[in-house]
Amino acid sequence: MMFMMGYTARGFSGQAFHVHVRYPGDWDELYFRDYLRANPDAAAEYAELKKRLALRYEFDRDGYTRAKTDFIRQITLLARKGQQKKKGPQ
Repeated sequence: MMFMMGYTARGFSGQAFHVHVRYPGDWDELYFRDYLRANPDAAAEYAELKKRLALRYEFDRDGYTRAKTDFIRQITLLARKGQQKKKGPQ
């Protein structure tokens, strides 16, 4: 479950907040975070993806989220398996 505040169709309205509530054991975000911390190349690739998508989806949070989902799923799967990301085109 996610609670958000401060987003409008025209961008931010004041300060934005995100609160995530998860079931016990539902920690994909931690696998993703830890993988990026241990793999600077993947972290840099994710940062560049986010920058490109932020320009494209400036006022479309749902589109932005959908556009980065495949990358996040790929990295999370690798993290759960304890593998390294292969270099090359995605």
